[in-house]
Amino acid sequence: MAWNEPGGGNQHDPWSGGGRRGGNGGGGGNRGGNQGPPDLDEALKKFQDKLNSMLGGRGGKGGGGRGGKGGGRPRNTFALPGLLLVIALGIWGAMGFYLVDQAERGVVLRFGEFQTVVGPGLHWNPPLIDDVRMVNVTRVRSLTQTQSMLTRDENIVEVEISAQYQVNDPRDFVLNVRNPQLSIENALDSALRHVVGGTDMIEILTSGREILGSSVASRLQTYLDSYGTGIRLQTINIESTTAPAPVIDAFDDVIRAREDRQRTINEGMAYANAIIPAAQGQAQRLVEQGQGYRESVVAEAQGQVNRFNALLAQYRNAPEIMRERLYIDAMADVFARTPKVLVDVREDAPLMYLPLDQRPGRGGDGEGNGEAARGESGELDPRVLERLRTTSSAQGGNTGSIRREGR
Repeated sequence: MAWNEPGGGNQHDPWSGGGRRGGNGGGGGNRGGNQGPPDLDEALKKFQDKLNSMLGGRGGKGGGGRGGKGGGRPRNTFALPGLLLVIALGIWGAMGFYLVDQAERGVVLRFGEFQTVVGPGLHWNPPLIDDVRMVNVTRVRSLTQTQSMLTRDENIVEVEISAQYQVNDPRDFVLNVRNPQLSIENALDSALRHVVGGTDMIEILTSGREILGSSVASRLQTYLDSYGTGIRLQTINIESTTAPAPVIDAFDDVIRAREDRQRTINEGMAYANAIIPAAQGQAQRLVEQGQGYRESVVAEAQGQVNRFNALLAQYRNAPEIMRERLYIDAMADVFARTPKVLVDVREDAPLMYLPLDQRPGRGGDGEGNGEAARGESGELDPRVLERLRTTSSAQGGNTGSIRREGR
């Protein structure tokens, strides 16, 4: 039989060590020696009694010093709704606290009307009245599109373009545009078609891609500002521009031909840059040489003029002397350029020999003939002297004549 079964003899609490539970029948309601855990039923009953006393009800069914039913306090009809209202207000107030991250901004709407934009930190707004929408203003969003469109010269190109953007104004981003992603897609498509429609196909496929990207970025930002989206573009990249598949091989050939042309132009410019400076240097050298020659000729002419003027003054003072001197100088200059010997033969006069062909700087046959004609002492050979005398006597004994002998 269980220890707490009604009518049974085992009425002892297994945690009490054999003592009986206090009740109506004995012990005056005291627990006696019970040292076990508290009775849950008794604790729940005490809590119920306290709640009833707070609400103005009776403390229990029995008398307990009060007797019948009319002994309790009258019930307060506003106590329970007030308690519930306080609890509800506490929960409602706790729901109003929220935290805004460092990278976010909060757009506060009160009954759908804009109130303010809150920054990072802990904030409170009345729940169910204010609506706070979080917007990340530091994250870089991206968008990629691939479109086929018509160019100015009525050709079709496929353009792949990507855009990166950030939220610049959280209020406009939340309130002005219902779907910002769809809006920027449509605006990008419109700006790209407008720019491509005004450009030739060959420019889009070759050198005009950078200009195309900058033009699309400028026009797209203008569209976004006019729509009031609160979006700021970061970059616009033209990923690829290709011709339609049936003609792509022909356009690849055109592109390669343009590249070969540009390479040939670069090689020609490099050759010109190497040749032109050398030719300019050579021309400058020739000009400087001509200027030097001109200056030397002019200086020499001026020197001859000055020398002639000086000789003219001397000639006027002594004409005979200057005439003889000029003649001697002229003959010396003439004989200095020919391998000849001048001999002055006079009777009973020593024969002097002037070895003009042996002067320093002359060589050839004249040097060998001079060695054969003169002896060891530097005088003429006796046979040469005898021949000269015989020739002089045969011509009439003119001892003052001048003879020349070829070498």
